[in-house]
Amino acid sequence: MSERLFFALWPEDAERNALARLQGSLGLHGARPTHPADLHLTLVFLGALAPERRSCCEAAADQVQAAPFAIPLSRVGLWPRPRILWCGPAVTPPELLTLADGLAEALVPCGVPRETRPYAAHITLARQARAELDPRQEWSLTWPVTGFVLAASRPGPPPRYRVMRRWALSAPSESGPLCDNAPL
Repeated sequence: MSERLFFALWPEDAERNALARLQGSLGLHGARPTHPADLHLTLVFLGALAPERRSCCEAAADQVQAAPFAIPLSRVGLWPRPRILWCGPAVTPPELLTLADGLAEALVPCGVPRETRPYAAHITLARQARAELDPRQEWSLTWPVTGFVLAASRPGPPPRYRVMRRWALSAPSESGPLCDNAPL
């Protein structure tokens, strides 16, 4: 089985530890918790790619420009049909929507079709969660986002995901061009 690739936000240790503490506080009896090293927020799922398509996707990601931003995570929810326990923002920050949309649009020439469902920013905390699990509780975490990654999933024991490459977000330059070729 080949690796499946995806672009994602990858938490730093402080945010990852806070997410793991949240998992531990939820009483996940019978659920399959996501390994703490695998916690992430998917931007665009790619699937299995041939090497030339992967190169195209990486080149497309090289062109994506976005400034760092923060995600205020405060919702914990349960999608009963896929039995996914998740956390995410109460309102998705526009910067996150812009990043996910810009990346998805940049990938179209690489043969990655646009997702038809609305973007649902979330971090999967557990799978096979039971409907009687009540995830409502007071909780919040502000996640400072400074970059995104290309990650790969592999079969086998957790952790199942590994970072293949990283991209930093950077604020646009306010100083203007170094040389504007204007007459002196």
